[in-house]
Amino acid sequence: MAKSLMIVDDSATMRKIIMRTVRMSGLEFERTEEAGNGAEAIEKLKVSPVDLVLCDVNMPEMNGLEMVKKIRAELKTCDNTKIIMVSTESSQELIDGVIKDGANGFITKPFTPEKFQEKLSPFMN
Repeated sequence: MAKSLMIVDDSATMRKIIMRTVRMSGLEFERTEEAGNGAEAIEKLKVSPVDLVLCDVNMPEMNGLEMVKKIRAELKTCDNTKIIMVSTESSQELIDGVIKDGANGFITKPFTPEKFQEKLSPFMN
């Protein structure tokens, strides 16, 4: 079954790097979207939900932590959307908190195609 992906990061360069790394991992997505912050992502998700979101933690306007909470609380169309955080921040407290709030996983930067393969494959069925 074809999957869809949204990459949420305030850096256009980082969005491109993540997309290239996902492609290098061998995972394929039928449709990909991009958003520059959590608020933009939520607006796009309201119109067109995706299967998987890769999201930075630190962004202006609405950060990744706020975005996860809002999606889980308000967007019923995204109940099956898997959210994986991608961040340089790697404290166990942060990771535990965002998982508790509804994220499905966490990838720390720097990342590799193998790390994306490992973390995303369980959600590709």
